[in-house]
Amino acid sequence: MLAGRALKVVLLVFACLCAWYSGYLLAELIPDAPLSSAAYSIRNIGERPVLKAPAPKRQKCDHWTPCPSDTYAYRLLSGGGKNKYAKICFEDNLLMGEKLGNVARGINIAIVNYPKTDLHHPTDNSGPMTEFIQSAPSKSLLFMVTYDDGSTRLKDDAKNAIEALGSREIRNMKFRSSWVFLAAKGFELPSEIEREKINHSDTKNNRYSGWPAEIQIEGCIPREPS
Repeated sequence: MLAGRALKVVLLVFACLCAWYSGYLLAELIPDAPLSSAAYSIRNIGERPVLKAPAPKRQKCDHWTPCPSDTYAYRLLSGGGKNKYAKICFEDNLLMGEKLGNVARGINIAIVNYPKTDLHHPTDNSGPMTEFIQSAPSKSLLFMVTYDDGSTRLKDDAKNAIEALGSREIRNMKFRSSWVFLAAKGFELPSEIEREKINHSDTKNNRYSGWPAEIQIEGCIPREPS
């Protein structure tokens, strides 16, 4: 009888020692963490994991969606106010912009002749601008954006040259109108491509004091001119 009780006591002590040692080993293997975090983890074992969407991949010229592989990406942004400079981007290459320091008051023009690029910085005389436009080679693209005012000293010869490229708004430009225009010389652009946009100064709706808001157009141009 006494022997049986002694055996039970020995087994109980042995079981307690095993439990203590197992707990000791478990504590050593698990990294330190606040009890609150452990409790939170236990509560959320049955919950579905939260999947985070990956950051969107940046597209050429900051498009929202990528252009097809057989096209070029472009984006034209007019100036807006004194501190919002115009910008011309083609196939993710910044042709004109504040970072390059090559944007001036008036109409800024970039000519892309697959793949050569020429730039025109506006002057008070529209004669050189007319010659620059007329000298653009065949199968070339012309990108035009305004910064500040591009209409006050714009002569009829320049308006005629731009109108001949397909502009419908060049004669509607007013003081400090925001204007962007895409033209093709020697070939036709697809009809769905947005080519021109204008925004006039309006004291009731101006975003900036005395200045209209900037405007932009963007799209994808086929690599092979038709």
